[in-house]
Amino acid sequence: MSGLTKTVTDETFRQEVLEASGPVLVDFWAEWCGPCRMVAPILEEIAREYAGRLTVAKVDIDENPMTPNEYAVRGIPTMILFKDGKPLDTKVGAMPKSQMRSWIDSLISR
Repeated sequence: MSGLTKTVTDETFRQEVLEASGPVLVDFWAEWCGPCRMVAPILEEIAREYAGRLTVAKVDIDENPMTPNEYAVRGIPTMILFKDGKPLDTKVGAMPKSQMRSWIDSLISR
């Protein structure tokens, strides 16, 4: 992970995501998950391209079991876009960058 994405834990989730001043895309992932590793570079690009408009946060579900449980994460990767402390939409599974951009754009322009 680079400095573009933010690592979030069960302890920091409220402050870093729910109390964030702008939209936050949270990626629930695990080290052993192949599709998670496939979307990681896409999320880095998204973080760079949307800098100042969107924060990309990553929650390792193995190290932080409480938060994924709270948001009913059943499969990974799961991406939830939060705005004003509320989840707007959820996507489960890897997706191409173009699809991810369209999804994000439709949500943060609301």
